[in-house]
Amino acid sequence: MITRLVELWANHPAAGWLVLLACVCLLVSAVRLSMVDIRTHRLPDRIIFPSFAAALVLLLAGSLVAEDPRSALRTVLGSMVLGGFYLLLRLIYPAGMGRGDVKLAALLGLYLGYLGWPQVLFGIMAGFVLGGLFGLGLIVTHRGSGKTQIPFGPFMLAGAIAVMLAAGG
Repeated sequence: MITRLVELWANHPAAGWLVLLACVCLLVSAVRLSMVDIRTHRLPDRIIFPSFAAALVLLLAGSLVAEDPRSALRTVLGSMVLGGFYLLLRLIYPAGMGRGDVKLAALLGLYLGYLGWPQVLFGIMAGFVLGGLFGLGLIVTHRGSGKTQIPFGPFMLAGAIAVMLAAGG
């Protein structure tokens, strides 16, 4: 994302500011959502819905100002693909995936889709890898078992943000 922001500022400064503002919104939301999810195992709509709306408007506006309709399309499709994948997981195993996780996936899909399809794929994987490693750590240290419920939102957010920071374009 950093490389993409530098490119935008060089060629379309207004688009760079729009996308940067979207990223700031994500960081603020990520902190709030992680804190709530860790405490309550909930990802509240009152945070996710406004975050989704802001990201959608800012990322689409940034794409259009930069005259990049492909990014605009990927933004929307990334949200649909990631949200749809998590919805499928929820339908298959409702106890393992909450509704908030599905909505958060749609939000993160906007950002990852904006960057590209590899980022959508790696963003999915990163959240599961981080959550799995945490769960494994709980088991190894005898602080949990395979049935221990962990808040997945922070791992989804950390994985997506790590992929965004690592993205070259």
